[in-house]
Amino acid sequence: MDLLSLRYFRAVARREHISRAAEELRVAQPSVSRTIARLEAELGVKLFDRHGRAIRLNRYGAAFLTRVERALDELDDARREMADAAGLDDGAVTVATETLLPLTELLAGFRAAHPGVTVRCLLSTPEVMRDQLRSREVDFCIASQPLSGPGLGAVRLLHEEVLLVVPVGHPLAVRERVTVAELAEEPFITTGAGHWQRTLLDRLFTGIGRRPVISCEGDEPGATHFLVAAGLGIGLIPALARAELPHVPLAWLHVDSPDCVRTLSLVRREDSYLSTAAARFRDMAVAHFAERPQHASMEGELRPSAGGAGRA
Repeated sequence: MDLLSLRYFRAVARREHISRAAEELRVAQPSVSRTIARLEAELGVKLFDRHGRAIRLNRYGAAFLTRVERALDELDDARREMADAAGLDDGAVTVATETLLPLTELLAGFRAAHPGVTVRCLLSTPEVMRDQLRSREVDFCIASQPLSGPGLGAVRLLHEEVLLVVPVGHPLAVRERVTVAELAEEPFITTGAGHWQRTLLDRLFTGIGRRPVISCEGDEPGATHFLVAAGLGIGLIPALARAELPHVPLAWLHVDSPDCVRTLSLVRREDSYLSTAAARFRDMAVAHFAERPQHASMEGELRPSAGGAGRA
């Protein structure tokens, strides 16, 4: 039983698909099939139930996978720790996030301070993030909704109000505040199920026993303000983004609901090795958001951006 066989098994067990595992491993499919067959022969039990071309991890395979993942994770952590101790490279950090918008300044600052560190960013939903943390595909997840699970630890980066944005010519543009009930017939531009904006929108409307009217749904939250400005609907945007959109013609309103907020958290597996590069990223992320006002824009008057008339 060698490490290569265990890595092949882990890939097949996670995918429950020989071809996809082979693609991930960048090897030929027959090589993966032979390796799994040899491993099962050595263990004396079948690790997968086979139904035609489909395979499913059985109870022996599930038990074996738990220990294999633990062993390989420890070895991967040991490799990173030794590289850190020996100063063999500047390291790498992989971050999963629901949107890159609140991270641009942080990433630019980190790159300037640590130019030798490789930074990789992945766009993921919370469900995918949990799998990425479990498989140690990422060092951190920056999540806008609760992300919990065995061995996960979170640091709160930011707690802020989420505002309603409407086109400057919209009837609501002259308002300062609005209730959720008043938005019952308004068409919303939002993200797909699983993303924090959609989760928040659904939760707000559940509170009034309604479902929101969706005019446009997608997986790119960064496009919401452009679509709203074009008059295609209204949307929810965190207060943090307002300073980054000074030239977009929008009116910003408070929503009369204590739940219209988001909490941005930095999440990691606490049982994994924290590399020097990852520790520096964590510290910079905490310091970066500590400089921002928490629960931004909860008080005071909001006005339209880009010279819109009237109060918002």
